[in-house]
Amino acid sequence: MTTLDPCHLPFFVYGTLRPGEPNHDRFLRGRTLSEESGRLPDAVLYDGPGYPWAVEEPGGAVHGELVTARPEAYGRLLLELDELEEYVPGDPRSLYVRVERDVVRRRDGVAVRAWVYLAGAAVAVGLRADGRRIEGGDWTARGLPGHPAAT
Repeated sequence: MTTLDPCHLPFFVYGTLRPGEPNHDRFLRGRTLSEESGRLPDAVLYDGPGYPWAVEEPGGAVHGELVTARPEAYGRLLLELDELEEYVPGDPRSLYVRVERDVVRRRDGVAVRAWVYLAGAAVAVGLRADGRRIEGGDWTARGLPGHPAAT
């Protein structure tokens, strides 16, 4: 039986790290114990150049996966995801910031504390002013027929 370190929070992924998206296999394949559907409340998605940005907003919801890393992969994975997201702790110029948030598991409605990469402060201001919002908060559904963000 694998014992999880309570300091090792799962990750909530909502864009290119989701199953079927380009960075899933590159970063997560073989390094996770579980991946399950979840929802980040009080956030919305904006379209970026090939990836989404989550921005906090009351009443919104972002759909994605709650990913629990294997204990032996956790430390390296955390560093690699910080690098991917161009997050530097304490640097206000970071494109994304890694924050702890409650994510609701789809299967049972339980809120789980997880790491989430949100748009950095300067990026969020620009997105709110002129970004293209992904209605429905689901990156993988953005191009499906009938979806409001379909192009």
